[in-house]
Amino acid sequence: MTLSSVLKNSITVLDNIEGYLCKFFLSFFVILLFFQVIMRTVFQNSLAWSEEASRFAFVWFSFLGASYAARLGAHNRVTFQFKLFPRIVGDVSQLIADGIWLVFNAIMTVKSIEVIRDMMEFPFYSPALDIPMQYIYMLFPFTFTLMSVRIIQVNILKHILKREIVDVDDISSDIEDIKRDMRIDSREQGRVS
Repeated sequence: MTLSSVLKNSITVLDNIEGYLCKFFLSFFVILLFFQVIMRTVFQNSLAWSEEASRFAFVWFSFLGASYAARLGAHNRVTFQFKLFPRIVGDVSQLIADGIWLVFNAIMTVKSIEVIRDMMEFPFYSPALDIPMQYIYMLFPFTFTLMSVRIIQVNILKHILKREIVDVDDISSDIEDIKRDMRIDSREQGRVS
């Protein structure tokens, strides 16, 4: 196995794990909230632990989703002004912005590790679940580091490997696929008749 194939496989595994974790936490969050609504409306009772667990699941989903969005290049950016300039101006500006983002992520990683270290020295427990909060807070250095890896990955794909990062909000390709599928379906129906 070459280094290139090992990197491709590890990126694919990371993409899959990240996607599955996002789906799991979102599903868990929604199911818990639905369960809580049923408990309150039908049984006039509530479970304190479900609110706290759903809150933790939502936070984990949000931060893992932010990392996944960084992989897709789907974070909000104002880039229309760069269309007035040569492409190099937009590329350099985005590289500078990504550099600032990496510095922010590094600071957040370091500071969150400091908070976790303090929480290990002076434990703090969640009120309803009685979970040591340092385990919940481990999300922050993990996701900020993962987000940094994703930012670097996207920049390598864009600027070194010269691959186009597809805009996930661009529906023009979806519309073309739908039109193509409709043409294929109409041709197949014509043959059947």
